[in-house]
Amino acid sequence: MNTIFRKSMLSVAGLAFAGGVFAGPIAAHAATPAVDATPVAVAVQSAAPKPQGEQSHISLNDEQTANVKAIIAATKKAGLPERAAVISIATSLQESKLENLGHLGDANDHDSLGLFQQRPSSGWGTPEQITDPEYSTTAFLKGLKQVDGWQDMPLTEAAQTVQVSAYPDAYAQWEQQATDLVAQHWNS
Repeated sequence: MNTIFRKSMLSVAGLAFAGGVFAGPIAAHAATPAVDATPVAVAVQSAAPKPQGEQSHISLNDEQTANVKAIIAATKKAGLPERAAVISIATSLQESKLENLGHLGDANDHDSLGLFQQRPSSGWGTPEQITDPEYSTTAFLKGLKQVDGWQDMPLTEAAQTVQVSAYPDAYAQWEQQATDLVAQHWNS
């Protein structure tokens, strides 16, 4: 056989082989029934921890409900998820029963004011700021965002890290009511 002819045949055979190797997997998939390869959005969200211990509940008046809505609005404005609103509302339930407290005279805990019983002397803001629901919630959320892993920790631990209360476990009792309030008002 002529050398040139043999080399040409080997080249053609090599191209056919290479084409089969590269086109083979593609051709094999063409024979397979189509599978919907549309990307699916999967929400990877950690489940909120279950409420700890005995749960408390109070009936809310119009002022308290308005404060719930103000906390939720400030949470949304800060771009934070529902869990942040749950922690904020539970904290406010413990600190003030969702009432925007002014100075209470002898019953006052130092100079604590507002929904979260924040203290001007501790740097939370002026009395006017602290008694503004949006401001006080934003101040609380700013502190919460500085807590590493707050989204996954027990509510009482997250709240206590921000508030530094003399009763660190007291926040837990309000988690269920706070969760229910957020579920009720988040989209309203």
